[in-house]
Amino acid sequence: MKAMILAAGRGKRMMPLTSELPKPMLEVNGKPLIQYHIERLKSAGVTDIVINLAWQGDKIEAYFGDGAKFGVVIQYSHEPEGGLETAGGIIKALPKLCTDNDKFIVINGDIFTDYDVHSLTQLVLQAGEAHIVLVENPAHHPEGDFTLGLPNQAQKYTFSGIGLYHKNFFQQHDPEFLALGPLLRTGIEQSMVSRELYLNQWFDIGTPERLAQINEQLRAEHVG
Repeated sequence: MKAMILAAGRGKRMMPLTSELPKPMLEVNGKPLIQYHIERLKSAGVTDIVINLAWQGDKIEAYFGDGAKFGVVIQYSHEPEGGLETAGGIIKALPKLCTDNDKFIVINGDIFTDYDVHSLTQLVLQAGEAHIVLVENPAHHPEGDFTLGLPNQAQKYTFSGIGLYHKNFFQQHDPEFLALGPLLRTGIEQSMVSRELYLNQWFDIGTPERLAQINEQLRAEHVG
């Protein structure tokens, strides 16, 4: 099974930190954010990784190269300036992702989490299905995104940016600028998207303040 790390976003909310650097290359506890995902995927036995690139993508490619020094194999999916949004980027990368398996993992490059992606490698998906990981709503997103799908449950949780997809989930769409959220909502309505709730460490590194917060927390944990 392969995995894709989404790293093509402009990171406007992270300015000025992203004026000359892609957001996934910002450091958490002295290491690029995206490197944590690569190491966690490798630990789960997922060593074939595709990374999509747009804004300052050459910085990521120069740092990680073909992935050999990190014990993985990395391919890059280059997108036009401005990127193709989440679903558009995934669709463009499908030829690289689905050479030997019809399902693949996708992780947002701008999150920090200790979620064990090994569990996703064990899931069975039928053609056209997807499975996504939800988390408790952070302070900056109190309304959430999706329910768990339990009977009589109205509580919405936040999409973590982690999921497992069968390639046919995207089969009716072209590689153009396309968001993932509407596709997930449609898939949920059609009972094609299963969901789980993860209650441990997860951070959306979306602003300089949140990046500082996670670094401060990790420093405190290390001292403690």
